[in-house]
This record gives sequence, C-alpha cells and structure tokens, in this order.
Amino acid sequence: MIASPQELESIRRAALVASLRLCRMFATLSSENLEAVAEGCSLRNLAREETLFREGDRVEGFYILRSGSISVYRVTPDGREQIICVFRPPESFAEATLATFETYPANAVALEASQVIVVHRSAFRELIRRNPDLSLHMLGSMSQHLKHLVQVIQDLKGRQVDTRLAEWILNQSPAAQVGCPAVLDLPISKRVLAGQIGATSETLSRLFARLSKKDILKVKGRRLTILDSKALKTIARGV
Repeated sequence: MIASPQELESIRRAALVASLRLCRMFATLSSENLEAVAEGCSLRNLAREETLFREGDRVEGFYILRSGSISVYRVTPDGREQIICVFRPPESFAEATLATFETYPANAVALEASQVIVVHRSAFRELIRRNPDLSLHMLGSMSQHLKHLVQVIQDLKGRQVDTRLAEWILNQSPAAQVGCPAVLDLPISKRVLAGQIGATSETLSRLFARLSKKDILKVKGRRLTILDSKALKTIARGV
C-alpha cells in the first residue's frame, strides 16, 4: 500500500522531531515545543567538501548535524585554516548567530557526505518570543561552545604542537591510552588534523616523520600504527 502525501509528511515530521530530541539543546523540551521547533526547520544534504556557509555570508539560521561531520574554521592572515571545531551528530552549531551576528563569523564545510537540520533564524526567533524558556536552552548550548573555544585558545598558546598532536592521537585510541600498541585509521584528513592542532600541513608531515624516525609511530596514508604508546603519552604530557 502506497502512503499518502499526508502520511509521508507525518513520517518525515516524526523523524525530524526525533532528531531534534537527540540534540542536547532540545532534549528536555516538551513534545509540543519540539513540534513547534520542527515547523521552522528544513533539511540540507551536503556532499563531501561542500561548503555549508562562508565567513561573511548572511545568516540563515543555526544547524543540527544529523549525519556526517562538519568542520567550522577561520582563515588566518597567513592563509592557514584554523579549525575551531569538528562537529558530529547530534551536535548543534552556529547558535550565536541568532542573537549577535547578521553574517557568519567563520566557515563551515562537510568533511564527508552529511545532512544538517537548518533551524531557520526568523522562525526560531518568533518561537522564542512566544516561549522565553527556549532562550535558556540556547544559553546552555552556547556556553558549551564558548568553553570549547576557550580551551582551543589555551591549547594553542600554552602547549607545543607535538604535545597537541600526541594528545589528539591518544584521545582517538583507547588502547594507546592504557599503554598498548594500536592501529588508528584517521577519521579526518591530514589537512583537517593539521588545522585542529593549529599547525600547517607541512609541520604535521615533519612531526609524523620525526615520530616515525623515533619508532613511536608508523605512518602509511591515513593509517597510524602506534608502536610506543608510552613514549607518545610522555610527549602528550609535555615532558
């Protein structure tokens, strides 16, 4: 039996509401409020390396990642991409644009085929006017992003790039964290990894070569074989 257009729309709306419920910002909202939020949303599919928005683009709204991964970054004066954060489902991002920006202050690009929920600015602002409690959820979400940004700045200023790389690798590998040899397939490209740790691609290549020469890592393409996790942990501690 073929579903009617009304039934298909009901299924689509239910799936959208379920996705919104997974996002921390909306996790405690009532079903009625979630339905109201869903009315002001649309879906957007992105191909790998497709741009979601560029710095200076007029704000459309904020986003909730339904699948894939999105890198938010700024371009430094010397032309290097400084990655602010890589978002994964069901995280939200760009919420601050609702209140403080008319244009996006950074760039966002899909690292793989992705789908985002677009929470349209005008519709959500009107919803907040009708339901002020929603603003508290927004503040909680934005405070988490601010905390992350402060940590990024502290890391870039306070630690050497080899320390940041070692810590990043350990965070991706539970086996290496407990001192065991491990194999790690990079979940992102080396270019994106370089941006996340505040380095150029050339610097990252030199770091990998140095760690390989010391028999701490074996690097082949995007596969890292961690040969000496204890030495890696020592580097991560900045010793």
